[in-house]
Amino acid sequence: MMVYVFLGLLMFFSGLLMFSLKRKHLLIMLLSIEYMVLALYLMMFTYFSLLGNDYFFSMVFLTFSVCEGALGLSILVSMIRTHGNDYFQGYNLLW
Repeated sequence: MMVYVFLGLLMFFSGLLMFSLKRKHLLIMLLSIEYMVLALYLMMFTYFSLLGNDYFFSMVFLTFSVCEGALGLSILVSMIRTHGNDYFQGYNLLW
């Protein structure tokens, strides 16, 4: 069981590292956030399996993470339609 916890922590911190290093593209940032959410889901599923068979909260978390991914994808599509790319430096954010 501890292998899954260490694997989840490794996945989370590698996603956090990619989120902080590749901050110029919105798509890569969204993918790294989804990777971190997947790592959190793995750790939560492991923790709930140690406690017993109470997986209701993990399904609620999975539902909210899917909604977050759909919202991020819709923001990405609208940004590409208006600006033509997903670079943060291609337009001024203060306008």
